[in-house]
Amino acid sequence: MAKQKGFPIGIEDFKMLIEHNYYFVDKTLFLRDLIDNIGKVHLFTRPRRFGKTLNQSMIQYFFEKQETDNSYLFEELDISRVGEEYLKYQEQYPVITLSFKEMKKQTYQKAIYHFKWMISTEFKRHPEILRSDKVDESDKVKYRMIVNETAPDEMLEYSIRLLSDCLFAVHGKRVIILIDEYDVPLENAHFIGFYNEMVNFIRGLFESALKTNSSLEMAVLTGCLRVSKESLFTGLNNLQINSIQSGQFSEYFGFTESEVVAMTEYFGLSDKFASIKEWYDGYRFGETEIYNPWSVLNYMQEVRTVKTAMPAPYWSNTSSNSIIRQLIINADEDTRDIVEDLVNGRSVTAPIHENMVYADIEVNQDDIWSFLLFTGYLKLVETKQIGRKIHGTMVIPNQEVLSIYESTILDWFKESVKNVSRENLLNAVLSEDVETLNQIVGTWLEETISFYDEKENYYHGFMAGLLSGFKGYKLKSNRESGDGRPDLLLLERYGRKTAIIFELKASKERTLDAMVNEALQQIEDRHYDSELIQEGYQKIIKYGVAFREKTCLIKLG
Repeated sequence: MAKQKGFPIGIEDFKMLIEHNYYFVDKTLFLRDLIDNIGKVHLFTRPRRFGKTLNQSMIQYFFEKQETDNSYLFEELDISRVGEEYLKYQEQYPVITLSFKEMKKQTYQKAIYHFKWMISTEFKRHPEILRSDKVDESDKVKYRMIVNETAPDEMLEYSIRLLSDCLFAVHGKRVIILIDEYDVPLENAHFIGFYNEMVNFIRGLFESALKTNSSLEMAVLTGCLRVSKESLFTGLNNLQINSIQSGQFSEYFGFTESEVVAMTEYFGLSDKFASIKEWYDGYRFGETEIYNPWSVLNYMQEVRTVKTAMPAPYWSNTSSNSIIRQLIINADEDTRDIVEDLVNGRSVTAPIHENMVYADIEVNQDDIWSFLLFTGYLKLVETKQIGRKIHGTMVIPNQEVLSIYESTILDWFKESVKNVSRENLLNAVLSEDVETLNQIVGTWLEETISFYDEKENYYHGFMAGLLSGFKGYKLKSNRESGDGRPDLLLLERYGRKTAIIFELKASKERTLDAMVNEALQQIEDRHYDSELIQEGYQKIIKYGVAFREKTCLIKLG
């Protein structure tokens, strides 16, 4: 019996995946479709961890002419069965491959230093240039400067063009250029603060390599967003943009449902398919239903080992949440209300802008929804023409992404309340000023986002965030005491002078008065104060707190 294949989690090198017998979801017909469009500059925008890097590696091993024959890697795959008209392109081209994924640095200088190292490494892959008498000596001088990392920054903008010209001269074949995660340094530069410098550098790099390059056969670029307002691709008559809205190439990034079904059958996990669908399905690229490949693989590996393992948000550990965070920080009240609706299962309809610029997160609230759509945090379910603009109806795609919204927004809120002076809140609690306390908590509740389906769980976390971190006091949650369990206890650390009991109730059906009275009665009936008295607390304050959506009522016991 053949050994079962392994899960290729984190394997982004195509040759390693095939040679080490990992399970491979065959995407090699992507190569056929690229050949049908040879001569173009392709930009593929997809969310993080949807197979972009592995596809770039596959393209390199198929097209690149090397001393070592790699054709055996494709012998049992779909591309081997489409005919000689496609296989004749195999191993025929010089290839330049770069990944901008690691250009995520704290300063512009460090990012450029990394590029200098990266381009030097790629130059070293092509030593035939220095051995050839077909390359001008002046180009060899520049080649050595880049290899030795002594080239001035101005020369770096022309480095890809220089390498492609040299390779064309040596091999007599035009070059294929692969650039992975081209927008990572732009996103990072936006959040750190050197966006304009990075845009100018990458614009110059792309203009020389992709716009006026007679040595170019085809280019494939990947990223999350089409960043075009900065004119990165101005004048590229052969540019083909493939976003999540494009029908062509839609099945080659992420897993289709039939591919997931086949995988669950292979690993004997067909009984887990319903859970996989609920948690990791829900994306739509063009008209193709797509599953998150990273999360599917991680969950299947986990559940194959531990049969009782529950689905988890694996994607949240790999994908930057900076955009979500900035959304909440800068959101106006209307935007927060829409996010609240999304979390509670409703949709948002807004204009779809494919030509994005990171600064628009802060300027144009409408652009927020396009950012969330193209980065994988929303799913497009319908489009329609309104005037001259395309509007899309969008929802949260699945349980995994919903959990990211909930945890990220709640974590942001807890962090933000710690950074704001809340002395007036503590003073109101200690002085039993219920009127002020109602006003303060009501204001915070209005400014944050509530998840009504969580009922008391959300409001418990909300109150814990408000009451935690006061100097001289410790907060205990659901601490055993007396005959039951009070929701929150705020205890004076030194001297045991004061203890405050909070009992919380929440419902959309009941009145605030009924709930708050029930909470106060529960404190008495279950003797929540008995253990506190035994511990020597001199003053015990009791509060009943009732929540109904975005309203609250606090009463003193």
